[in-house]
Amino acid sequence: MSKKKAVVALGHDALGSTIVEQQDAVKKTAKALADLVEAGYQLTITHSNGPQVSMIHKAMTELRRIYIDYTPAPMCVCSAMSQGYVGYDIQNSLKSELLKRGISKPVSTILTQVTVDPYDEGFYEPKKAIGRYMSKDDADIEINKGNYVIKQADGYRRIVAAPKPIDIVEIAAIRTLADAGQVVIACGGGGIPVIEQQHVLKGASAVIEKDSIAGKLAADLKADELFILTSVDYVYLNFGKENQTPIQSMNVAQAKEYIEQGQFGETDMLPKILAAIAYLEETPNGKVIITALDKTSDVINDKVGTVITK
Repeated sequence: MSKKKAVVALGHDALGSTIVEQQDAVKKTAKALADLVEAGYQLTITHSNGPQVSMIHKAMTELRRIYIDYTPAPMCVCSAMSQGYVGYDIQNSLKSELLKRGISKPVSTILTQVTVDPYDEGFYEPKKAIGRYMSKDDADIEINKGNYVIKQADGYRRIVAAPKPIDIVEIAAIRTLADAGQVVIACGGGGIPVIEQQHVLKGASAVIEKDSIAGKLAADLKADELFILTSVDYVYLNFGKENQTPIQSMNVAQAKEYIEQGQFGETDMLPKILAAIAYLEETPNGKVIITALDKTSDVINDKVGTVITK
């Protein structure tokens, strides 16, 4: 009997925000992922990288401030660094957890590039805040360099574009390893954004939303299921209000109606719902499950989580 192919999208709770937090968090995350492997799923894993890429970007910027001979690291390079750093922790923790359960299975991280359109509207209206909080003087320096800056409660922060993904460059390698029975970690942080110029891929000063790449990755792999593991047990109607109600199941048409009603937060749940819709429109027989990371074992037994189908 062939195993179910599943893409798992890990959110912030799966990784924490600092090096120490991440080392602790991935041990718990590995147990949730191992539960899915033990239940017969063939996993391809993608993950967020917001705090990680911001930490790296801040460190590289500060290095440039102290040592003038160093050049600042572009966002594409910071994204590549974060993929390696996060993938390293996940694959080691998961490999260890699987071995504890008597499961010998390779776990690999693929440094993944994702092409974007240089004319994507995201480049004209950057919205994604990254890096350290800055003073007004430092913010003015960034602006003079041609970078975008936004004022927030704790100071100024650089903002970058978040264009939509077009193609996953290493999809053939991801598919080959997955088909060979390996657990694959790919498209971390949305993937490294690159612009295709003839036969050359050039890094873009941008980030890609990890939820949107999760939907595309699941569609490209023709996965049977897409797990979006987050901080809540269900998707809710009227979230945060006295009459909030968990949605146990919905189809794509209903999801679109709820979007029209403004039911989903623009920066938290809405990207997840849009990713689910994108995947299901490409894979009509697929299924999306949105729930909390620590409820993975309950999801396997259909006890919790929002299920979305075409």
